[in-house]
Amino acid sequence: MRVGVPREIKPDEYRVGLTPTAAREYVTHGHQVVVEKGAGSGAGYSDQAYVRAGAEILPGPEAVFTDAQLIVKVKEPQPVEWARLNPGHILFTYLHLAPDPAQAEGLLASGCAAIAYETVTDAQGGLPLLAPMSEVAGRIAVFSAGETLLKHNGGMGLLISGVPGVPPARICVLGGGVVGANAARMAAGLGAEVTIVERSIPRMRYLDDIFAGRVLTRYSTLDAVEEEVLKADVVIGAVLTAGAAAPKLVRKEHLKKMKPGAVLVDVSIDQGGCFETSRPTTHMDPTYVIDGVVHYCVANMPGAAPRTSSEALVHATLPFGLQLADKGLDALKTNKHLAKGLNVLRGDVTHPAVAEALGKPFLDPYKAWA
Repeated sequence: MRVGVPREIKPDEYRVGLTPTAAREYVTHGHQVVVEKGAGSGAGYSDQAYVRAGAEILPGPEAVFTDAQLIVKVKEPQPVEWARLNPGHILFTYLHLAPDPAQAEGLLASGCAAIAYETVTDAQGGLPLLAPMSEVAGRIAVFSAGETLLKHNGGMGLLISGVPGVPPARICVLGGGVVGANAARMAAGLGAEVTIVERSIPRMRYLDDIFAGRVLTRYSTLDAVEEEVLKADVVIGAVLTAGAAAPKLVRKEHLKKMKPGAVLVDVSIDQGGCFETSRPTTHMDPTYVIDGVVHYCVANMPGAAPRTSSEALVHATLPFGLQLADKGLDALKTNKHLAKGLNVLRGDVTHPAVAEALGKPFLDPYKAWA
């Protein structure tokens, strides 16, 4: 199969779908890899490195989309890319369709098969292709919060760690999954006072064990969320419902009761955000203020560390991508976890949570293949 790697065009996105090391793996499996000129430069990979791996460099995105059958990306396709997709394409990337009906319509109209990293599952019920970027995003969220808390960035002028005789910041993490656990780890490591609000009791037991009392946990109720948010200096939104829009846990009316200069970091923004007042921002213009509360809602936080992020992502996606290249869509018939990633197929929505979020009919892909 011919595997194509276009350059990412979303603002401030420097990751790349395949590293040269991954490209070599595809080539070794007997596939042809075509890479858009400069696709890896933002992450520090030269065109020459791809050539040494056995890939071919093409001059622009049109050539890549025209030449390839399997398109491997990082971020969701942008409008100009929808027009380049056709029924012969398999698209393998993050999609986050639930809060993005325009993208969904573009993919449906293209007739392509679109497989979302964020809904591929594993035998433990986890989301293995979302996990590495969740790890990066959770850690970056704390660094970003600390920077945003500084006075010249609009925050209250508080140092996360505090100093002897001065208490540290109080950080509330909404959600104890991969993002939340990594955010808590970084925040606690910096000396912050951290509380994770979580609704899974087994998960809270796990978090209590790994943090050995260094991080507090609270069961998620309306009262608990409100109490922790109102006393926090930083709130990190880290909730996820696979394939669906994120629930709105912090309402606009909460903002006026929060501390002036407090910071909201919405890591759930790709799924619509878990704060009612969230809207996507970019690394170049990351924050805005509502009712004295600073919002940081960058939609591609891991893109700030493209070298680390690209390598971590490729380590997770490579086995699945090779199956797609080896077998095409037949790979989904034999790998139920990869099949969970199929969101769109030939003009139909094939993931139940995505269909519900978009108000679209759901087509069971197994019935479509029967």
